[in-house]
Amino acid sequence: MAGPAFRAAAVRVRTPATSANLGPGFDACGLALGLYDDVVVRVADSGLHVDIAGEGAKTLPRDERHLVVRALRTAFDLLGGQPRGLEVVCANRVPHGRGLGSSSAAICAGIVAARAVTIGGSERLDDAGLLELAGELEGHPDNVAACLLGGFTIAWTEHGAARAVRLEPASAVAPVVFVPAAELATETARGLLPRTVPHVDAAANAGRAALLVEALSRRPELLFAATEDRIHQEYRAPAMPHSVALVTALRDEGVPAVISGAGPTVLAFAEDGTAEKVAALAGDGWAAHRLQLDLTGASVLPLGA
Repeated sequence: MAGPAFRAAAVRVRTPATSANLGPGFDACGLALGLYDDVVVRVADSGLHVDIAGEGAKTLPRDERHLVVRALRTAFDLLGGQPRGLEVVCANRVPHGRGLGSSSAAICAGIVAARAVTIGGSERLDDAGLLELAGELEGHPDNVAACLLGGFTIAWTEHGAARAVRLEPASAVAPVVFVPAAELATETARGLLPRTVPHVDAAANAGRAALLVEALSRRPELLFAATEDRIHQEYRAPAMPHSVALVTALRDEGVPAVISGAGPTVLAFAEDGTAEKVAALAGDGWAAHRLQLDLTGASVLPLGA
């Protein structure tokens, strides 16, 4: 296959924040949220220039180590070859290290931008290939599936490749996220999980995860029961005691609440009429945001939009 040709014009990709697990759907369920990173990529004559605004502007590398650049490079290899140079501008709004899928947003932005800037990129790397590549780069498919597809997703790995189905979440669902000031590395949170869990807990989670599909897509009144978890949140409590305490306090008030991904952000499900009241329940130390559901996923947008 001949090497690719590249568009002269820059491309802009918008990727949503995501929340994985959603209680019992460990490493499988994901939800796309209306909080976005924007990445603009242009093929240049030579070199690499990376500019970052917003989250991570003071800490992220501006060279080949940057996650968006790494995703771009990997995708370009699959697309047939590297461009002569790259200019990458990142406007980051998804908090880092909080369980809201910032790494998935970066990975998906990179691979979608690489395809968009490559002439004939969609023929060389289709949507299924995008998901497979994103899953390989992230290491698990739950966040990247929701980031690419939008809405409510169920992801799994089959023959080593990421697969996913997308469902339309019920319009009445109003996500509220409670973001703490401190970060928590996903590796730290995963390191607290036991190698085995009691059979009764695994069985309970299987039932709740099945119920979650019905609750999030058609019957949100079932979300309180559907978000009960027994296999990961309590085990992670030593790394995020305040987050687990907030989940407990919200659930004591009848609010469906879970740890978002590996934490420490807390995700609650409200309704349009109660979202502001739910957001006020956290108290000091939390930044509460009522978010919209993202139904589109990773998108290539006009530069001026």
